[in-house]
Amino acid sequence: MYSSIRVLLAGLLSACLVACSPADPPDDDSDGGRPVIALVMKSLANEFFVTMADGARAHQAEQVDRYELIVNGIRNETDLAQQVALIDQMIAARVDAIVVAPADSKAMVPALARAAGAGIVVVNIDNRLDGDVLAEYGLAIPFVGPDNYAGAEAVGRFLAGRIDKGDEVAILEGVPTAFNSRQRTAGFRNAMEEAGAIIVAQQSAQWDQTAAVTVTAGILVQHPALSAILAANDNMALGAVAAIAQAGKTGQIAVVGFDNISAVRELIRSGRVLATADQHADLLAVYGIEYALEALASGAVPDDRATPVDLVTFNSLE
Repeated sequence: MYSSIRVLLAGLLSACLVACSPADPPDDDSDGGRPVIALVMKSLANEFFVTMADGARAHQAEQVDRYELIVNGIRNETDLAQQVALIDQMIAARVDAIVVAPADSKAMVPALARAAGAGIVVVNIDNRLDGDVLAEYGLAIPFVGPDNYAGAEAVGRFLAGRIDKGDEVAILEGVPTAFNSRQRTAGFRNAMEEAGAIIVAQQSAQWDQTAAVTVTAGILVQHPALSAILAANDNMALGAVAAIAQAGKTGQIAVVGFDNISAVRELIRSGRVLATADQHADLLAVYGIEYALEALASGAVPDDRATPVDLVTFNSLE
């Protein structure tokens, strides 16, 4: 199986949006060769997933004798059809394992069921697959990732210490059907309700910076007394900061995010963003890959595993 992979990879590289660095197979194939693991992520236009891909490649480069790696990403966060196509291409390539950050918690399950049915080990990272839909397909797919609710709640509570009871706040959601988006929104809401803030708007900006500019601009018109914006990822936080600047309100409205991308770290240093959550993008895929290797070696499906998520503020960056 492993020796045929390289023939199939050449066609795949030009067929999809792929950032791929498979290593050469070993000259001596007496040990059965190395397993091939495919990392299938969301949008490579998002720095978070670029960092994730870089971390995975670095891990494989350090352990080149253990496995081969294929890295795939879609054009934007909502391109479900492309992500399904990538899964099907990995099935056709007969990879040994797929580590996937699904664009949608429900819609991706049928494609992953096909992968599991083909004998491919599947590990879910970043955005948890929907438990009810997994049960419908009789699938047990382990989730390796952070507690998004707890991370968002920590960010929200940090913000709560810097606004007053009764202040108006808005939440920018990601893709509403994504589990991690719902969990982050719930964590934000709980922190704001505990603080006595008034949530005057909750709208999706689809994880997208440009969409967040438009959505935030509308919220600022509708709610001129707004005190803070809680963005479910840092791309949307960047969009919120841009919209606030366009409205001439820089320094008047607090912004928090989630993901700890480099652009937001600079905004935290300058005071234009208060806080974010670090779910360690450089390690998240590595955790999933290690789980996949464990499952391939043992033949057993491992349990879910929680990964770290940490509050990032000006003081923690110093």
